[in-house]
Amino acid sequence: MSNASTAKKAFGFLPEEALPGTVLVLSAVLAMIVVNSPLAGLYHAILDTKVTVGPTEGGIEMKFSYWIKNGLMAIFFFFVGLELKRELLEGQLSNPTAAILPIISAAGGMAVPALIFVFFAAPAGFGHGWAIPAATDIAFALGVLSLLGNRVPPALKAFLLAVAVVDDLGAIVIVAFFYTETLHLSYLVQAGVVMGILIAMNRFKVRAIGLYVLVGVVLWVFMHQSGVSGTIAGVLVAACVPMRDRHDKSPLHEAEHDFRPWVLYGIMPVFAFANAGVDLAGAEKYLTHPVTLGAGLGLVLGKPIGIALSGYLAGKVMRAKLPGTFPQMVGVACVAGIGFTMSLFIGALAFKDPALATPTRLGVYAGSVISAILGLLILSRVLPTADKVAPSTEGDETAPFIKPEPVFEARDRAD
Repeated sequence: MSNASTAKKAFGFLPEEALPGTVLVLSAVLAMIVVNSPLAGLYHAILDTKVTVGPTEGGIEMKFSYWIKNGLMAIFFFFVGLELKRELLEGQLSNPTAAILPIISAAGGMAVPALIFVFFAAPAGFGHGWAIPAATDIAFALGVLSLLGNRVPPALKAFLLAVAVVDDLGAIVIVAFFYTETLHLSYLVQAGVVMGILIAMNRFKVRAIGLYVLVGVVLWVFMHQSGVSGTIAGVLVAACVPMRDRHDKSPLHEAEHDFRPWVLYGIMPVFAFANAGVDLAGAEKYLTHPVTLGAGLGLVLGKPIGIALSGYLAGKVMRAKLPGTFPQMVGVACVAGIGFTMSLFIGALAFKDPALATPTRLGVYAGSVISAILGLLILSRVLPTADKVAPSTEGDETAPFIKPEPVFEARDRAD
């Protein structure tokens, strides 16, 4: 039984789009329970265990927690890269005119939270974590939105998805350019050679995903050794997977379809479990820590201000059709303040000092939870009631990050 099937069976009473977020929450709660129990020592011992992959001399040695952050999350970024490429080629961002509004909204939704974080944290010397509240957890955000069912207009769902996709692209750029400490040019050159191989595979429309993964592992090694986060290798490999092969089949859709359950119900929960544990003993002293305030308020205030205001003003200036009323956009922008996985990931890259793990996690937790609650409260007030909403039509593809691709499945049956 697949990870997705197991989750559906266990949480059949929830909307399908809410399942990944539910699993993430349970993983985080489990981590909190373990860290605050007699098992805390074992938990930390496992995560701190050093694991060597490769030959005894010259292999890569990292703590188990770092393998999760740099290894498993490279697969997550590979999946995100597939999403980004599909959205850019045939999704919400494929039309340049229609893409301008969510791009501007996402830019505002990253800039304002970063400024809020800097305002609180920079004077204390923690400004390096400015990107922590700039990220949005797509799976979690769309899962929360799904709790309102068909009361949410498709345009608003599409807007949130497009903003989150652009947000992820911004997070990838931030990781690549701002959280790389030391560069080793020799390894970068070797990574460039491997990229040339991947590009050639794309040009010849090689459809075997296993080959891309195999070459991607080599690219990951060179990227990691160069000093650049190995997770970027996942995005680069995804960019080279062809949208169409010589037989007009879609290797990209196939890879996205196959990796979806493993990422949503495997990799992301494992990452959450490994990074979400907070020792509550003495945690109250971190409630007013600059990092806690910067991360929390950046998500709660920065996201809705940045996304809703910049999107609304851009729409008025361009005389473009808005995805909803301003209050509805504010509600969706609050939901986009759920940073969780991406914010925790950037926090782990930004701060190496273990003492900063607790304030970072507290800020991300508080900000994400409050954002979710605020978003649901606002949207439940400003959206039409269920009895006034027309029955939804089949084939709604406004949330492809969560749902299997109907187009892919139809082509698969036809072929």
